[in-house]
Amino acid sequence: MNTIRNTVLEAWMAEHGYSSNSFAEAVNTAIGQLTGRVGGLDGSSVRAWKAGRVTWPKSATRKALENLTGLSAVALGFIPRTRPPSRKGTDVNRRTLVGGLAAAAAAAAAPGTASPRRIGMSDVARLNQRFAEIIASDHRHGGQPGIEQRASALAEEALNLQNSGSATQRVRGSLYASAAAFRSSAMWAAIDGRRYDIAKAHMREAQALAEMSGDQAIKFRIWSHAGTMYRHMGRPADALAANDVARNLHLTRRDPLFACLGHARHAATLGLTGDRSAVRQALGSARDAFERADPDLDRPMWMTAVRNGAELETLSLSAHFRLGDYERAEAHAHRSLVLLHPQMRRDRAINTARLAHAQLHQVAPDAATATAMRIPPETATQHARVMRSLRQFGTTLHTFAPGSTALRAWSEHTAGWGTVS
Repeated sequence: MNTIRNTVLEAWMAEHGYSSNSFAEAVNTAIGQLTGRVGGLDGSSVRAWKAGRVTWPKSATRKALENLTGLSAVALGFIPRTRPPSRKGTDVNRRTLVGGLAAAAAAAAAPGTASPRRIGMSDVARLNQRFAEIIASDHRHGGQPGIEQRASALAEEALNLQNSGSATQRVRGSLYASAAAFRSSAMWAAIDGRRYDIAKAHMREAQALAEMSGDQAIKFRIWSHAGTMYRHMGRPADALAANDVARNLHLTRRDPLFACLGHARHAATLGLTGDRSAVRQALGSARDAFERADPDLDRPMWMTAVRNGAELETLSLSAHFRLGDYERAEAHAHRSLVLLHPQMRRDRAINTARLAHAQLHQVAPDAATATAMRIPPETATQHARVMRSLRQFGTTLHTFAPGSTALRAWSEHTAGWGTVS
């Protein structure tokens, strides 16, 4: 029988520092707290879960896993025995699963059977906590497939909840918004990992869910991500069109901080066109909006870097870098690195790589190489965008400073990184 690895569980364990043996011990303890008798799992049991040889643990083990992780078995990548055995084809699986649950919910509501459970805002709050964990993982690790798969599983969980009981219209709208938020995070993880075809599939699903939710903030996030995706793909016309959808949402008129982000991302895309005047105008509009924004308003957690100006500096760096204005790019890079929170390792690595490029293009190979070498090797080798930027840095260094001490230092530093140097 073909098996499919549970990469979602693997990613969760890696993020929380568990080996197979230590995770087995933690689950055994959770089973003991639940049943009064410590579980008998060992490292081989956990390895069987990760390898996909066991796709649906026993009920007590599933409950212990939920208590330990705060996630359902489905959100951890396990597959109920009633489901098709493949994790591939997410959209097909979701439609099959949601259809089945809808039928189950209808049966539960039929005369002579128990009343369906009441879904409330406490369920939405639980999902929002899971969303906070996804955002934190993205800040630390960037576009890893495990984050994408975990976000996709949680989007499915939010949709499944719609069909598991009765709810008010407000709660249903909030559940659709949660599903759209998770799907947009899966989209972003795929963009960040340069898996663009997969990102487009997530985008279509996220857009449909956002429309059903009526949530302006999540609509803004999805269209803004779409603009970034097309920018990374080198399709500025599509990127500008997607940015325009985000910038024209009435949310940007209510809250200048959203307008700031829209203008700044527009400027980063305009950098691809070489239109310096348009870039200056867009960044000026972004800065004006930032200064008008109320810092005390309640906003989504993914706006954290926008709130303190770090994202404005990052996007200004991107715009000037694409224009070839390396002196201004360097200045924005330094400011962004001061403002970025320490946990935002992915953004810090990308901006450090761009700073190294900007310094190198100003004919400062020693300073540029020292800057590039500040990026931790584990970040450099595990993140697609960082790796690509550092490959380009090595190529440019070969061109600008052949035979230099900087080139030798860089080659020695990256000797174990494959093709980076």
